[in-house]
Amino acid sequence: MTDHKDETPRQTVALQYTGKGAPRVTAKGAGEVAERILELARENDIPVQEDSALAALLATVPLGDEIPEALYIAVAEVLAFAYYLSGKTPEGLSGKTPEGMR
Repeated sequence: MTDHKDETPRQTVALQYTGKGAPRVTAKGAGEVAERILELARENDIPVQEDSALAALLATVPLGDEIPEALYIAVAEVLAFAYYLSGKTPEGLSGKTPEGMR
């Protein structure tokens, strides 16, 4: 008997946030395209957060569109984590670890 697992390809979604408006979906894909997006992120020292449920939701957003308001909190947590990893902190918070990242 062969074990047939549901092998759903990895989904990847790239976001851009300029500080104005909501973050925008700038790239997305599954399988080989997802792997290439991740490879480019690593090559450019872009922090990566793995969250398959959030990626699945973000994958429904058309390229170039802002994320929906329902995902603001989840994406804000990912962005805060990325900024923290990059050593970027808001003025007055230098050296402090954001809540939930301890």
